[in-house]
Amino acid sequence: MLIFLKLGGSLITDKQTPGHFRPEIVRRAAQEIAEALVDRPDLRLVIGHGSGSFGHAAAQQYGTADGVHTAADWRGFAEVSNAARSLNALVMPELIAAGLPVLSLQPSASAQCHNGRLESMATAPIGAALDHGLIPVIFGDVALDSVRGGAIVSTEALFFYLVAHLHPDRIILLGDMDGVYDAAGAIIPRITPDNYVTIAAALHGSHGTDVTGGMAAKVRTMLALAERAPGLESIIGGGTAPGQLRAILNGGSSGTVISAESGTA
Repeated sequence: MLIFLKLGGSLITDKQTPGHFRPEIVRRAAQEIAEALVDRPDLRLVIGHGSGSFGHAAAQQYGTADGVHTAADWRGFAEVSNAARSLNALVMPELIAAGLPVLSLQPSASAQCHNGRLESMATAPIGAALDHGLIPVIFGDVALDSVRGGAIVSTEALFFYLVAHLHPDRIILLGDMDGVYDAAGAIIPRITPDNYVTIAAALHGSHGTDVTGGMAAKVRTMLALAERAPGLESIIGGGTAPGQLRAILNGGSSGTVISAESGTA
């Protein structure tokens, strides 16, 4: 059982306060991951995390999502990458302290985009890490772009690319919200191509700085992925309450399920 797990930027940072890390959230998540691995010895993970108030704040300051052309833009590009890496450097010790065999792999070292779309990235190191019982850790980052010069690559975009190479059984995206909400404030249990049009108007962007489009972009990406990989389900859920992550890793469907197929969530 291979799961792609994202610890969202809204979960592990305060996205409204630049550079604010939430170590207690990552510490608890790491412990619940460790417990889930005991519960399910067959479980394999690729962990991704967002850039939150680290990379997103820098990317907004320099307009990196709009392209990288001038000398000032390129300095900003480097700063965004460094900000993303600095958050990763805070996340990794918490995962290691929980006894997780994690290996950090920086996407910008190999990722290549074309007009904002991720077209290539080294997947062999990730596959090899999994084969040797390690947990690869990737994160939202920058990438060189053949049209724009440089681009932002979200964790969802990385997962989208990796699905065809690693074939996960499930994708879990955790944030500070317990799912995707409708216009009345209720959690939508399942999103499919059949009901997306009716709920699209209720989707909004992030309530903090997010240059990758917030919740609406996450839903669109995961829905496109569900249509591309029949049978693959994604879950958008919360990770702020104790036990949420462990329950989802153990097969629960708390939150919003995104699938190409209709059914009960």
